[in-house]
Amino acid sequence: MLILLTNDDGIYAPGLAALARQLRRLGQVYVVAPATEQSGVAHSITYLRPLTVKEVYQGTERWGWAVDGSPADCVKMGVDQFCPRRPDLVVSGMNLGLNAGINVLYSGTVAAAIEGAFYGITSIAVSLQYDEHADFDKAAAVAVQVIRQVLEQKGPEPELYNLNIPTEALHSRLPQVRIVPMDVAAHNDRFERRLTPWGRPYYWIIGQPQGPSPEKETDLSALAKGYITLTPLEYDLTKQAELERMRSWRFELSPQEACSSQPDASLPPSGQ
Repeated sequence: MLILLTNDDGIYAPGLAALARQLRRLGQVYVVAPATEQSGVAHSITYLRPLTVKEVYQGTERWGWAVDGSPADCVKMGVDQFCPRRPDLVVSGMNLGLNAGINVLYSGTVAAAIEGAFYGITSIAVSLQYDEHADFDKAAAVAVQVIRQVLEQKGPEPELYNLNIPTEALHSRLPQVRIVPMDVAAHNDRFERRLTPWGRPYYWIIGQPQGPSPEKETDLSALAKGYITLTPLEYDLTKQAELERMRSWRFELSPQEACSSQPDASLPPSGQ
């Protein structure tokens, strides 16, 4: 099995190294990761400037390729340039910090897995709850056990998964996995206004703890109970039920009315 491994914490992150060591039990691992931390960049890609890449070595052995771009860039580069053939599996992680709930949409870790899914490759994002003294090796061993069993049980079609490991699960004699949906409760973010020494204002986002939805078990509620969570994802954002309802809508547009419309005087001129 050929595995493309990336992350958003950067190529020198200990979570990446721990996951690479464990994934070698499943197959050949190619590491293509950001040169610097890319947390929270979501699915951004680089197209307004060229990407530079540096080979990184551990002693005399090549460790991987460091890309001065986003996690999604790394997957694109890995598939197109550095893997000797199309990978059988894309793994993104191991991120230091859970990527659950609405954070899935902000996560560079998850975005890299989504990029792998774009290519029709089974892809898994792996995240570990933040801990200043995180046991990456133990978490990676648990993650690879889950990944192996996912591959054994999934159907023949490529799939996309999000795997989160709470610290409590690493201390359990028998950690358990829950297959749960992503929680979509909104963040309670706010911005704190501060002043520079020169009196100029700046703003710092302050994330409020995100609580789980009370109606059903989700990734957030299961993680709060100490369960490892596995969520199947898809990147088609179409709201299918509303799409069907909208099929009866009718629109009548008048070319004459469109041409005679005057610009809104309250808006700035184009290009400003």
